[in-house]
Formats: sequence, C-alpha cells, structure tokens
Amino acid sequence: MRKPLFCLTLLLIFLSKSGFAQDLSIDSERLHQSLIKLSTFGKNAAGGTDRVAYSQYDIEAREYIKGLMKAAGLKVSTDFAGNIIGRKSGKNPNLKPIAFGSHIDEVPNGGDYDGPVGSMGAIEVASTLNEKGIETEHPLEVIIFTNEEGGVVGSRALVGALSKEALQVKSNAGITQAEGIKLLGGDPERIPELKRNPGDLAAFLELHIEQGGNLDTEKLDIGVVEGIVAIEWWEFTFLGKANHAGTTPMDMRKDPMLPAARFVLAVNEIVNSYEGKQVGTVGKIQAFPGAGNVIPGEVKVNVELRDLSSDKIWKIYADIEAKAKLLAAESQTELNVKHIEVASKPALADPMVREIIQTQAEKLGFTTKSLPSGAGHDAQEMARIAPMGMIFIPSKDGISHAPAEYSTKADIANGANVLLQTILELDKRLK
Repeated sequence: MRKPLFCLTLLLIFLSKSGFAQDLSIDSERLHQSLIKLSTFGKNAAGGTDRVAYSQYDIEAREYIKGLMKAAGLKVSTDFAGNIIGRKSGKNPNLKPIAFGSHIDEVPNGGDYDGPVGSMGAIEVASTLNEKGIETEHPLEVIIFTNEEGGVVGSRALVGALSKEALQVKSNAGITQAEGIKLLGGDPERIPELKRNPGDLAAFLELHIEQGGNLDTEKLDIGVVEGIVAIEWWEFTFLGKANHAGTTPMDMRKDPMLPAARFVLAVNEIVNSYEGKQVGTVGKIQAFPGAGNVIPGEVKVNVELRDLSSDKIWKIYADIEAKAKLLAAESQTELNVKHIEVASKPALADPMVREIIQTQAEKLGFTTKSLPSGAGHDAQEMARIAPMGMIFIPSKDGISHAPAEYSTKADIANGANVLLQTILELDKRLK
C-alpha cells in the first residue's frame, strides 16, 4: 500500500513544481497591500494621485518597485529609457523571454489602479513563482514602463519607435522626456541601443483595468482583449463671414456655426449607422473670433474615430466628409479638412494568446467577454515585436483617470491569477 501512496506524492510534487496545478494562485492580500502602498506615492488632498512621470513621487515609487522585484527573485536593472526590467532565468536559455508588465505613472490627479494593477500584478506573479520554487522553461521579464501616460515613452523606446523629436516634447512634469529619462537613471543618447526586433520576445502580456463600463455593467470577471483600437483625428473648418451680430439680418448671414452644429449631430448619426463597436467623438469646437456679439467667420470642429479596423475608420470618415461638404454647400460656407497625424495604429491581440487567456479564465471559473480596448496601452507598442495579449478586469462604473477609479480586491486577484496561468500555459506551448 505504501508504493502507490509514494508515487501519488511524487506526482503531486511534480505537478506543483511544474506549475501545471490549476490551484496555484497568487497571494491576493500581498497584492492588495502592495497596491495600497504604491498609492501613497503622490496621494493628494482630493484623494487622487499626482504621480506623473519623472516627478519626485515617481522616482520614490520606482525605488519601492525595485525592492519588490528584488524580493521576488528578479534581477533588476534600469535601461536607457528608464524602463525597470526584472529578469528571471528559465530552464532553457535558448528560448526567448515571456514578458509582462505595465506602468506606475499616472495622469495628474489620477486614480490608483490604471497601470499599477498590471505592474503590481506582474510582480506578484513573479513572487508566487519564486516562493513556490517554479522554474519556467522560458526566461521571464517583468517590465515597468516609463511614462505611459505621456506617450507610451518606454515601450516606444523598446521597439525602436521613439524619435529624437519625441524626446524633446514636454512631459506632464514640465520637463522634456529626455530630461525626465535622465532623472530615472536612463541615457537618452543611448536609447537606440535598446531596440528589440520581432522575435526577440516569445510573447508580451499586460493586465489592466478596463477603463470602461462593459465588464462592470454586465457583472463579468475577465475581459479578453481583441486588440487595441486605431485612433484617427481630423479638423473640419467651416468658413463663413464674420459680422456684427446686432446689425446683420438673419437672411444676409454666412454663419459657419450653423453647418458646424448640424455636423456635430451628423457625426453621431453616421458612426451609429455602422454595425460594430466603433466610436466617434467631437470633443473640441472653436469659433473665431469667439465673441458673443460677433457672427463667427470660422468654426473648427475636431473629430476622433476609433476602431480595431483602419479600413472601417476610413469608410466612416468618407461618409462624414461627404456630409460636411453637403452642409457647407447648403449654408453657402466653405469647408477645409485636415487630417491630424497621431501615433496610434491598430494592434490586434495574437489569436493563440487570446485563446489561452480565455481558456485559463474559464478553467478558473470566471465569466468572460471578448472586447476591444478603446484606450492605448504599452501592449500596443509591444505588439510590433511579439505576440501580444491583454487581460482586463472591471472598472467600477467605468471610471478611470480620476480619483474615483476603483477595482475590487477580488477582481484584481482574479486578473493576476489569469495572468499567472496564462504565462504557465504559454511556457508550455511556445518553443
């Protein structure tokens, strides 16, 4: 009777050390406490967080992060762009690393979860593997990116997409990106040396709050991200004739505000006329000269379109432009349209990585939903060089970038456990 029992014991030990046991889980309390501690760096009187990139709060928080990473058994370094990278060797040094992580910088008066959930969740996964004595076949890299909120600076640097011009752009801390990177221990002059090429990573994963209300409204546990949407901007300018508001009869006016007002409504109608999850927004209107007693001579309307398909965006734009031309003609005004370049192209999640996230979430008993990310993330840049996947957890009431941003302790733990199991499954499948 002893021999079968002995064999069973060996099998259980093997399963545990191999990371295949589905009951392996992160320490939710440790993760929760690390998030609470991180939130103290830059907490303001309004309850928000002022931990903008390159600020003293950011610098102090990064030291805390490095300590956690070292305690998790990671070899920690800061690269030339200021990214914090924690490395863990794998059994097979010939395999490429599986990377995962996020950012800890925030927008001014931001919340405590956008970025930190993915960052602290990644460190917690590394801590769990370390304390359980689990060694993966692939090397692992935990990456805490520099200044995501100010232009995905760290991830752009890693994929070779951060230009010299971008380094001179002012950050939310009031200094240039180059000056900020130096404060973090980086070297802007040597950033080109960082470039990773397609194939240098086996995969990249990012855990994140949804920053929207889909999961919270539908009471779902996990979002399996289909991809990160493309963003396109246009400036529509309606040109009329400025004149005195009191002395110009209504039938003698060339008021560009009239077609502009109808245009705003038309944008909403056209975007809604398409099936799918695309979104369109008019978030900025400017009238010139902008006086209450002057009929404007010029009205500028900014339009933003987002979708996973660039082709679809441009089809919608074509309809919007046609409507704008019609409105201008009807009102006897002129129309100028300018496309505004933005560095945001669509980044689709890798199908295999999506399938693994979905399967592991279901195995853990979680409800799921496939959905696009309407916000940009470091994963969007990393998709240029590696199979990418993102895991979303609910944001209370869909609030983000504000002090009221909140995700529950249980939801955060759920996301970190899906991240853990996804990494272990990727480690088995990828060679």
